[in-house]
Amino acid sequence: MLVELKKLIEANPLFRDKLSFPSFKSSRLRTLINQSLNWQHQLCKNPRPNPDIKTLFTDHSCNPTSNGARPPPPTNNPLVGPIPKAGQFPPIGAHGPFQPVVSPSPGAIAGWMSSNSPSLPHPSMAAGPPGFVQPSSAVGFLKHPRTPTGMTGMDYQSADSDHLMKRIRTGQSDEVSFAGVAHTPNVYSQDDLTKTVVRTLNQGSNVMSMDFHPQQQTILLVGTNVGDISLWEVGSRERLAHKPFKVWDISAASMPLQNALLNDAAISVNRCVWGPDGLMLGVAFSKHIVHLYTYNPTGELRQHLEIDAHVGGVNDIAFAHPNKQLCIVTCGDDKMIKVWDVVAGRKQYTFEGHEAPVYSVCPHHKESIQFIFSTAIDGKIKAWLYDYLGSRVDYDAPGNWCTMMAYSADGTRLFSCGTSKEGESHLVEWNESEGAIKRTYSGFRKRSLGVVQFDTTRNRFLAAGDEFQIKFWDMDNMNMLTTVDADGGLPASPRLRFNKEGSLLAVTTSDNGIKILANSDGVRLLRMLEGRAMDKNRCPSEPISSKPLTINALGPASNVSAAIAPTLERPDRGPPAVSISSLGTIDGSRLVDVKPRVAEDVDKIKSWRIPDISDPSQIKALRLPDSIAASKVVRLIYTNSGLSLLALASNAVHKLWKWQRTERNPSGKATANVAPQLWQPPSGTLMTNDINESKPTEESAACIALSKNDSYVMSASGGKVSLFNMMTFKVMTMFMSPPPAATFLAFHPQDNNIIAIGMEDSSVQIYNVRVDEVKTKLKGHQNRITGLAFSPTLNALVSSGADAQLCMWSIDKWEKLKSRFIQAPAGRQSPLVGETKVQFHNDQTHLLVVHESQISVYDSKLECSRSWSPKDALPAPISSAIYSCDGLLVYAGFCDGAIGVFDAETLRFRCRIGPSAYIPTYAVSSNTAHPLVIAPHPSEPNQIALGMSDGAVHVVEPSDAELKWGGTPSQDNGPLPSNSSNPPLTGQPSEPR
Repeated sequence: MLVELKKLIEANPLFRDKLSFPSFKSSRLRTLINQSLNWQHQLCKNPRPNPDIKTLFTDHSCNPTSNGARPPPPTNNPLVGPIPKAGQFPPIGAHGPFQPVVSPSPGAIAGWMSSNSPSLPHPSMAAGPPGFVQPSSAVGFLKHPRTPTGMTGMDYQSADSDHLMKRIRTGQSDEVSFAGVAHTPNVYSQDDLTKTVVRTLNQGSNVMSMDFHPQQQTILLVGTNVGDISLWEVGSRERLAHKPFKVWDISAASMPLQNALLNDAAISVNRCVWGPDGLMLGVAFSKHIVHLYTYNPTGELRQHLEIDAHVGGVNDIAFAHPNKQLCIVTCGDDKMIKVWDVVAGRKQYTFEGHEAPVYSVCPHHKESIQFIFSTAIDGKIKAWLYDYLGSRVDYDAPGNWCTMMAYSADGTRLFSCGTSKEGESHLVEWNESEGAIKRTYSGFRKRSLGVVQFDTTRNRFLAAGDEFQIKFWDMDNMNMLTTVDADGGLPASPRLRFNKEGSLLAVTTSDNGIKILANSDGVRLLRMLEGRAMDKNRCPSEPISSKPLTINALGPASNVSAAIAPTLERPDRGPPAVSISSLGTIDGSRLVDVKPRVAEDVDKIKSWRIPDISDPSQIKALRLPDSIAASKVVRLIYTNSGLSLLALASNAVHKLWKWQRTERNPSGKATANVAPQLWQPPSGTLMTNDINESKPTEESAACIALSKNDSYVMSASGGKVSLFNMMTFKVMTMFMSPPPAATFLAFHPQDNNIIAIGMEDSSVQIYNVRVDEVKTKLKGHQNRITGLAFSPTLNALVSSGADAQLCMWSIDKWEKLKSRFIQAPAGRQSPLVGETKVQFHNDQTHLLVVHESQISVYDSKLECSRSWSPKDALPAPISSAIYSCDGLLVYAGFCDGAIGVFDAETLRFRCRIGPSAYIPTYAVSSNTAHPLVIAPHPSEPNQIALGMSDGAVHVVEPSDAELKWGGTPSQDNGPLPSNSSNPPLTGQPSEPR
């Protein structure tokens, strides 16, 4: 065809001898045709898997019923077309996806993810477990991508009430628009830039990497050139944790690692990062090793996994969510990229194709497409899907050397920053749909003295460390905004890192320290922390955020898979000879020799083997002190920090208990060992909900939601919904006057200005707080709403009601997807009635459904996969049930006062906690108190709190911190499965629904 086309062109006298024909590959014409076809089919409402070539030269739209058309994917502007056959071609300029010549697959991806051409062969991905292969029929990227979860909206976190109310009234917000990725020019003031030095920290060794906690905005993770990591609370300048490098299990280390340590004991942190939910962190070292720690919000770090990941240095690490499972992505001197699950450290994927050591990785997602950008020290940029087809992109980065990539906070704009061997630095924005550079930012020194580090913040600003100072850019302007020298003392190419809200900026100093710079919001945040530290009635340092971040306190904070795009800090390194990590930094800092230490043997965790716990000596139980009139506890929730416990009583009064940091409780976290203080502000104000005067409060439904930083609570008890400041107990605003009354609250996982409110009239109202307007009403239940649960992974909202019905709604169009009445167990009259509560597991696909007659687990199609009904040792009706924070257990309360502990995977009974074990004065009577609600501790999976029908609150945990509930099931239930079969931890569980 190519020869015939050439003859046809030359036959035209207008072109004869005037055109130069390059030597095309045999597949080139097919590539061009396929690109044209896919370009035509971008705008189809009903795109075909294999577009008709007749439409190559005409605009059209496909008939939804012809030519084997399939329903359109759930996108606003799908880019569809099949993924081509294996092989690569470089999609330069406007090149887009193209079809295969043979055996087209039913989906495609656009822009940078265009597939391979035989002209540039790369080795395929190494084989992995078949169960981890991502289907090739993934939907194409959107030009209007869904907003990543965790994006902030309504201002609930500022302690300045006037500032908060001003934002609510005027509708100011940092929320991300769902309407597309058109970027309006940024309007900024000098107060938005972090220019004021507010703190100086002395790390003591050269800082190589930093990362702020994604939720606790003042917690900074630091890794150094001697291999140690530290956690700093920058507000109080307190070092919360310090972990020097050591090999945890030298006997399990590979011979290459042992030889490397014997030959040269010096080891450095190349990268340290927080997981997307802040419950885990990862550290990549300059020799082979990756460490994963679990993090307790009080500052405690626990060893989780040690992975011998690469031969040579591990140059970068990032968290990702392929196949809805939390994983880490690593890259190294061995030219490989690897993906590991964070539960057991199993390798799931190995990507091969780079011809030089891999310098950085940047996992991201667009809609259902999960992918990874990688850069090598030869300047090559590649992109990978989680499949076996090799890299989809082969580009040269500006400067052709060490480059890092990062997305803006909303995940819609892609940037890269790198430095050439000659010292020329390049900061650019990419046109992601075309794979071309959209904008190049100016202002760099001609000869940078190191690899320039950069970061992005608030979808507005870029910052880079260069020429002994910090340089700022507006994302929409190539010219530099300003520079800041941070009062001097910075190295030639300082490393830097913003916190999530962009109110604080950490930057390294030349004297082994860190300076913290702040904008006006950051200054306000730190002043607030200082004021709280001075209050003797409060915990010394409870980190909070400076910007509004209200999430659904009744559900996991998010599918954090949506906010994985890491920003990058890396050591300044000279031109590599053999290994990146073998070189010193250009700034002149040198690695200090550190002898690796073999980790001490860790005792195996014991398990309880007592199926029935009835004696107080078998557990630790504490009834919380209470001087306020008792009324039954209807809602109970730990604060996200785990330092406090908040209860809502049926009389509409809230009670807050706070644990103090003492010698007996140095962490300050909630515990049954030490009694907390029932906290009230100096004014003595009680935090009391608005009530319905025409209805007794005891008969009114109550609901509650806590802001992510524990500073604000939204609550209702039959009257208006109230927003309280947790520091002053003052009402910030009220809305949604009854009737009907609100019965349940849940925040939209991607827009905290949107609240789903279950109502007494059986409807679910989707309410926009900023404009005080009901967006839509969802109708499908026959009785009041008793539970709501969002799943970002399923893109759905599940509601439950007192009609024992479940409804699933699309959160894009708010359409009902399906509904189902829960089935009555054997011996129960059908249909069931009564309150039904729901909670998504950490995997965001399995749903815990709680009714007095049963606890059940439903799948994403609302099909019941397993169920348990009261019987034998636990015969009473169920009053409440909840997942543990790690998703491995289910705690259930019963109307006779007993607590049942179940395995979350199988709902097999593990043990029973009798009321006599946690209520010392327990006596059998018809008026026995029982738990109405159970709250799981956010980071201690074996600790629960019980809200009782008599108004008491109890904290219960095993008698020894090393013991777990019910390690061995009863013989009738069979053996328990291993924990590794459970879905991974991806977020904190919710309050009972």
